[in-house]
Amino acid sequence: MHGKGTAAAAHRQKIMKARTQPRNEARRSKVLIVDDHPITRHGLAQLLNHEADLCVCGEAEDAQKALGLIKSLEPDLVLSDITMAGKSGLELIKDMQALHPHVAVLVLSMHDESLYAERILRAGARGYLMKSAGGAELLVAIRQVLRGEVYLSKKMSAKMINLLSGTRTKKNRSALEMLTDREFEVFQLLGQGLSTREIGQRLHISSKTVDTHRLNIKDKLNLRTLPELMRYAVRWGATQALI
Repeated sequence: MHGKGTAAAAHRQKIMKARTQPRNEARRSKVLIVDDHPITRHGLAQLLNHEADLCVCGEAEDAQKALGLIKSLEPDLVLSDITMAGKSGLELIKDMQALHPHVAVLVLSMHDESLYAERILRAGARGYLMKSAGGAELLVAIRQVLRGEVYLSKKMSAKMINLLSGTRTKKNRSALEMLTDREFEVFQLLGQGLSTREIGQRLHISSKTVDTHRLNIKDKLNLRTLPELMRYAVRWGATQALI
């Protein structure tokens, strides 16, 4: 009886200890940072690791490395940029939807949310935030996405509501917004100066398919010739590089 009583007391003590001890470590959600700038990754890691409920479990500079780390580290959330070497952030999101649909994605980018937010949500991400928003809003966005909600700026939320409600017609949308995701990817790569063959290799499509996309893009942007499209894409790419 004495042995049983001692065991029961020890069990109660163990339960009480578990209740009273800080459990911040157990509550911390794991975040994987994907960004091609080391300084940006370092700054984000510093910010998140100071939070009691968040920790950075890994960092990746491109989509290929990110996919490997997602499999091995099993993060709760991937915080990713859009622009990086190799596959874009948009392609990474699509791959994650196929391979790791349970992992939430929040995009953090300098690029205009009006061009990307709708695309990344369709691809499977849970939110979009511009880097100009600041650390406090980033923490709000991360926690909101971890709760299973979607995060967008107030301006973008209103825009999405108008789009979904049908009050925002095609006439209200910019020409670039009218491009499909694949057309937009081709347009971006044209802006980087890639040839038809190089674009095909990057996107794993034929040169003929690339040419078809180029013609469709030209028509949607109301440009007369393919050289004119090329100049427009390069100018647009240059402005994005400055961001």
